[in-house]
Amino acid sequence: MTTEQAHDDKSTAKALEEWRNAERSAAVARRGRVAAEAAAIAAEEASEAAAATAAAASATAEAARHAVASAALAEASATKTANAARFIVQSTRSDVADAETDVAMADVTEAEAHERYRQAVDRASDRAAT
Repeated sequence: MTTEQAHDDKSTAKALEEWRNAERSAAVARRGRVAAEAAAIAAEEASEAAAATAAAASATAEAARHAVASAALAEASATKTANAARFIVQSTRSDVADAETDVAMADVTEAEAHERYRQAVDRASDRAAT
């Protein structure tokens, strides 16, 4: 085996290793996106539930004029919960966008590594054929 062939084999192996690492990174990023999407859905459902709780607290305040102080506290708590849920929804949506960006970047890195590997294999094949 010539020095050039050994270098090609090493380049091919390195390119394959880079590709595999890029594939693993892309898979991790995809799993992160799935988790962020699930969290976004849960946060949206929590926001809807909190809004319903706020509406129920309002209705309770009107129906139970004798318990105005208690209803006001429940309404304030529900409003705080709704506000917190809205914040979580916004934050989680941002996480989803970040995860999608990570996936896109990982996919680009994987594609580039795959192309480097393919080129290394082609060079090695060309040299072996000559």
